[in-house]
Amino acid sequence: MTTLPERESLTVDLNADLGEGFGVWRLGPDEDMMVFITSANVACGLHAGDPGTMRRTVRMARERGVVVGAHPGYPDLAGFGRRPMNMPPGELIDILLYQIGALQAVARAEGTAVRYVKVHGALYNQAAQEPEAAWAVAEALRQTGGDLPLVGPPASAMADAAARAGLRFVAEGFADRTYEDDGRLTPRSRPGAVLTDPEAVAARVVSLVRDRAVLSRDGSRVPLAVETVCLHGDTPGALRLARAVRQALEEAGVRVASFA
Repeated sequence: MTTLPERESLTVDLNADLGEGFGVWRLGPDEDMMVFITSANVACGLHAGDPGTMRRTVRMARERGVVVGAHPGYPDLAGFGRRPMNMPPGELIDILLYQIGALQAVARAEGTAVRYVKVHGALYNQAAQEPEAAWAVAEALRQTGGDLPLVGPPASAMADAAARAGLRFVAEGFADRTYEDDGRLTPRSRPGAVLTDPEAVAARVVSLVRDRAVLSRDGSRVPLAVETVCLHGDTPGALRLARAVRQALEEAGVRVASFA
């Protein structure tokens, strides 16, 4: 009798951008999202968040066994870090060191540690495409000690810069965003850029993990090999999306665990 080989075991991390409130204002169901994710990208106070919010978010992550990552962005609270800022590389390095260092101190105080870095919003998009911005991001991580992995889009300027700096790079896909034929995210300004149907999003993530590809907004197959998938905490119905994605992955036999 011939024994068929076992299907290759698949593992993926689920991350979410959390701690993005400010003062008494809260954004997204952070505490409930912790149930479904394995890595928390914690805002570091410049695009969103504040010291108290940072500490509460880190504490929640530690208590629930969720890995903590730094989520620094442009100094733009009014624009939520989603407006491009053409900062000189030196200034960009400084604001990244400032934010990562602040979260590292908070994490130590809470008995845990920052395990990776994922930059936010406009900075993420610029560093994905612009070599100078990507270099500044990688250099900031190198200056923190070089032991923090950098999360970003595959086949990007960020991936190249991380390799040159000797950093571990973790390729990321997005559960609730559409892609263009070239593999870039559809700009949020375009209709349909953000997906909100739980069943569709869950099926899309399972396909992404299994097939290492995603369908673009126009229906083309785009290769996309990723280690982590982002679930935005501020997407409408974020909690329903997170629950559907986690359930669908587990039912498909995919192990959900942090890359860090």
